[in-house]
Amino acid sequence: MTIEFSMVQTIGFAVLLLFFGRFMRRRVPLFERFAIPSPVIGGFTFAIVNLILHLTHTVNFHFDSTLQSFFMVLFFTSIGFGASPMILRKAGPKVALFLLVTVGLLVAQNLVVIGLAPLLDLPAPLALMVGSTSMIGGHGTSAGIAPLIEDAGFLGAESIAYTAATFGLVAGSLIGGPVALRLIRRHDLVKLHDTSTFDDSFLHEKIHPLNADRVLAGFMALLVAMFIGSYITDGLNILVSGWTSMAQFPAYLGPMICGILARWFSDYRFTRAGGEDNGAKELVPHQEIEMLGTVTLSVFLAMALMSVRLWELGSLAFALVVLLTAQVALTVLYTRFITFKAMGSTYDAAVLVAGNVGFAMGATPNGMANMESVTAKFGPSPTAFFVLPVVGGMFIDFFNIMSIIGFLTVA
Repeated sequence: MTIEFSMVQTIGFAVLLLFFGRFMRRRVPLFERFAIPSPVIGGFTFAIVNLILHLTHTVNFHFDSTLQSFFMVLFFTSIGFGASPMILRKAGPKVALFLLVTVGLLVAQNLVVIGLAPLLDLPAPLALMVGSTSMIGGHGTSAGIAPLIEDAGFLGAESIAYTAATFGLVAGSLIGGPVALRLIRRHDLVKLHDTSTFDDSFLHEKIHPLNADRVLAGFMALLVAMFIGSYITDGLNILVSGWTSMAQFPAYLGPMICGILARWFSDYRFTRAGGEDNGAKELVPHQEIEMLGTVTLSVFLAMALMSVRLWELGSLAFALVVLLTAQVALTVLYTRFITFKAMGSTYDAAVLVAGNVGFAMGATPNGMANMESVTAKFGPSPTAFFVLPVVGGMFIDFFNIMSIIGFLTVA
């Protein structure tokens, strides 16, 4: 028996799973500890139930993915609006250096899986689902890229990506703290700990009251960026088709670029006008856009994860275990010997290692949680708590997507 869900029924069911995920996150401390998002809990729970029903030939579900694509593009467009050049410029060299180090890690994540793919008799596009797509990218980027790989004929891409992303959330949370603790004790960094504060005042924006006009303006800005950006994506895909038929740019790339350009122009005008102290107004309400992005991500993830066909993982299980083991080893070695040394081999660098492990395998909240566990034991690190969220929350997604597309193009 097959149960068909219409477009409206699909999004309604996804929201019910989102509510279930939020309920379980409050009730099960383990979910909170590993910073597993509510849509992941709800969506994956249903995916497991769906697996059992499928294997017992009880019932199959078919969902309408129309709104999933819409919410996906909305979310990634909001990421573009979040990339502020003004913040990157004011943040100083440490943020730029950490961004460079993290970009190096995401490239290494892709190189490792591409290198192992032939040994495992695994197509390169499927192997890349266990690279930076699911590691640094997490569930959000996985849900944006994996369907493209499925459409290209590589069945199991979505299941691999989502499973790897979930593993990364847990592994990154378990490993980050111990790696940093070993560095701190081995190099006796507590004695050298500099407790000076870090000036992050430029991040403290005026919080605007929730206002329907500003929310509407943010929503319209997202839709306009999506409209214009769709033509950019089409143009880029025409160019790519001349090189390869294996890859195409995701639908959200053009809108994301439009969001970046709009935010850059808005920041430029805002700065030229003297900032908020001189009565200047921002061109785009980025706080409201960020809020809308958070909402759309939750709905989009719930819809994506509840549609995962876990039964497709059967023949790929061994390859997945090998690739995930390789990613754990890479992340530990890279952060210990490259991130730590590049960031100065200081206490702050060790704390950043904990954070880097967390968000290189999971998400920014996991990295923050890792750093909190380290600083609770050895003392504060204002620099680390400034640098990581700026890189992980504002800039790394764009560089990651560019890397993934590049590897898919040559794979």
